[in-house]
Amino acid sequence: MRFHIAFLLLLLWTPVANAFLPQNYRRNRPFLSRLSEKAVTVKRLPDSAVEIEIPVPGSATKAAYDKVCAELSKNIQIPGFRKGSRIPPQVLEQRMAARGGRNALKVQAINELIAQLVESALKSQSLEPIGQPSLATPAEELADGYKPGEDLVLPIRCDVWPEIKWKGEKPYIGLTGKYTRKQFNKEKMDRALNDLRERYAALEPISDSSYKLQMGDSCTVNMDGYMATPAGEKGEPLPNAASGDQVEVVLATGRYMEGLVEGLVGAGVGETRQVRVSFPDKLRDKSLAGKKAVFDVEVLSASKRIVPEVTDEFAAKVRAGLTKESLMAELRKAVDQEDVKEYAPARNKVLANALAQVMEVEVPDTLVTNQAREKFAVMMADMREGGVSDEEIKKQISPENFNKYKEIVKPDIVKDFKISLATSEIAQKEGITVPDYQIEEQMEAIRKDAAQNKEEFDEKMIRAKVEATMTQQAVYDWLAENSNLEVVFETEGAEDDDFDEALMQKLAEESLERDKAKIAAETGVIVDVPAVAAAVTTKAEVSEPTVETPSKEPDVASEPPVESAVTAKVDDSTKDEVEKEDSTPPTEKADEKSKAEAYANMSLQDRAFQILKDLGLAGSSDS
Repeated sequence: MRFHIAFLLLLLWTPVANAFLPQNYRRNRPFLSRLSEKAVTVKRLPDSAVEIEIPVPGSATKAAYDKVCAELSKNIQIPGFRKGSRIPPQVLEQRMAARGGRNALKVQAINELIAQLVESALKSQSLEPIGQPSLATPAEELADGYKPGEDLVLPIRCDVWPEIKWKGEKPYIGLTGKYTRKQFNKEKMDRALNDLRERYAALEPISDSSYKLQMGDSCTVNMDGYMATPAGEKGEPLPNAASGDQVEVVLATGRYMEGLVEGLVGAGVGETRQVRVSFPDKLRDKSLAGKKAVFDVEVLSASKRIVPEVTDEFAAKVRAGLTKESLMAELRKAVDQEDVKEYAPARNKVLANALAQVMEVEVPDTLVTNQAREKFAVMMADMREGGVSDEEIKKQISPENFNKYKEIVKPDIVKDFKISLATSEIAQKEGITVPDYQIEEQMEAIRKDAAQNKEEFDEKMIRAKVEATMTQQAVYDWLAENSNLEVVFETEGAEDDDFDEALMQKLAEESLERDKAKIAAETGVIVDVPAVAAAVTTKAEVSEPTVETPSKEPDVASEPPVESAVTAKVDDSTKDEVEKEDSTPPTEKADEKSKAEAYANMSLQDRAFQILKDLGLAGSSDS
């Protein structure tokens, strides 16, 4: 019999009735007018939690108790009383006590007061709660001192939305750090600059009737096309779209179908040439893609093309207000966007680490718990998809297993939240937004993917996540532009030049510590392993594996103008692995570090399964 994981998780973490407050805060509030004039007191607790004390006057405690009694009288049947009649509170108390509900009416009255008063009390102190507020004192204990008609103090504990404490005035400007990226692609820059100059080339008509066309010239032609026969002769006429009159042709390589430019070099004005061409394989018109054709091309006129030099005057033609220097800077930035996906994660990681040093924020445990629950549920779902039976998964869903899992993922959750909160506040302070059309482009891609896979998704929730992710990336870009990051460019043989002997020594020592911990765990004997500095005396002994992701380099000649090129989106984001410091014994700490290093190199699915194995929740028949 199948079951819903979400439902089991809900059962697992649903608190007992008296521990958390009723969720309905929107009912009528008949007691608000009876609130005490005494002020609500607030006590700040660690991890962005607070404890507030709400003074409740006797009139409100009596009204709440009377309301509970009246509602119970409508539904309870007690010998000697008609159903729905008013039953004395003492009789109701005795009946509830006989059923094992000592102080049940008072507990309900307390919950009624909480439902009416907590939200307004929090608002009066400008506190934004996270999760469900709870009684700091158990309701049963509080009920022992509850006397209808007498004043009462409600002690409420809840997590509240944290505030960032910046270390100075906008300390996120001028962040420092260092990251490595590949060299700037100068060849691509040169091609882009040349293409921009070509677009603004001036035409100088050639009046010499004996002049023969050369590479770099421009000419106006009439073209009549035919499909080529197997023998290379003219066959059926091509569609009108493939032919044309008064067509401008620039004699430059790579601009047109193969063979056209080459066939016109040396032709004169008034001359008609038969030119054999090959249509590109990726032509949009699939009926012509990859086919061969023959064109009769009549040269009507010829012109010399004067390509401008890059000057301030030329830059102003590209866009008003540009100078040679600013044009080159924008063009460089536009060209470099092609490499952003490769180096942005490393850059963002450095920015995130630097950002964490200029801010302080306490992360509420409620947020950590909620995020851990989501991750835990995803892991359980992945296990099911991986073939684990429902019965086996049920065994894993327990408070003990969840708490173990929560401790493993907590460092990542805390750091991610801090950075997310910081980038969100920076976006608000600096007015950083993502255009709606860019968000819509991403949503359209998600819709198409979901339609192809016949999957449903919560569009409102996904849109919010897409916007948050894109906004965070925009903030990273802004921080980078306003930072003092040191960029180390890769060179040939960078692996040798950047060899860090100290780092290798540290890694070797950590490896020895792990071996030492393993021996101790297996034998119970503490082994004194000497330092092995010689293990890293040569660069050839240790090498860090690299993964190259092939990417197709776009044709710069077909790229948009510089002002549109600089708006390229960056969708990649980075995820940092954080090691947790604690007072764990050395052997356990080494083992945990080893696990953390292993987790960092795994996919989400593999990591989830491995965590379960490490917890003893998978891989054994008796788990």
